[in-house]
Amino acid sequence: MAEAKAIADTLVSPNERLAYFAKMLGAFGVIMALGILPAQFVSGPLVNAMLFIVCVIIGRRSAMLLAVAPSPLALLFGVLPIVLAPMIPFIILGNIIMIYGFDYLSKKNYWFGVGLGALLKFIWLYLASQLMLTYFITGSVSAKIATMMSWPQLLTALLGGTIAYVFLKVIKKI
Repeated sequence: MAEAKAIADTLVSPNERLAYFAKMLGAFGVIMALGILPAQFVSGPLVNAMLFIVCVIIGRRSAMLLAVAPSPLALLFGVLPIVLAPMIPFIILGNIIMIYGFDYLSKKNYWFGVGLGALLKFIWLYLASQLMLTYFITGSVSAKIATMMSWPQLLTALLGGTIAYVFLKVIKKI
């Protein structure tokens, strides 16, 4: 943890911020490559935590850019079932919406920011999945997809916010 605080305290120049961004992107790859089960309830909170952390430490734009990486990596490493591939653009946008909602309120109150971001992501993914299930995905997997894109999204975002809070508190960024 002391190393994390030292890194966070030194992020001054654009090159240093870029290096930190690259390390977080690499961490996404490691999380996905592990293929931890149950994936949604392990990798989901970790990915959300990293997005919140990046937003606080190096800014909303960097976190939004980083939000593009987790879903394709999850698909590549088999953490995200192939049947969910059509949902990837919606998941990416859900992460961006979460970051924006978080950033909007977190400067006034961290927990309101996490709550707003998590709620917006949940609503977006729930509605997007209903659209996909209505028009594009049918069969036995539709119930599983409907569940994965509903309340677990809210839970994993809230858990990610909690993990991020502990980390950011330890490195004294909040």
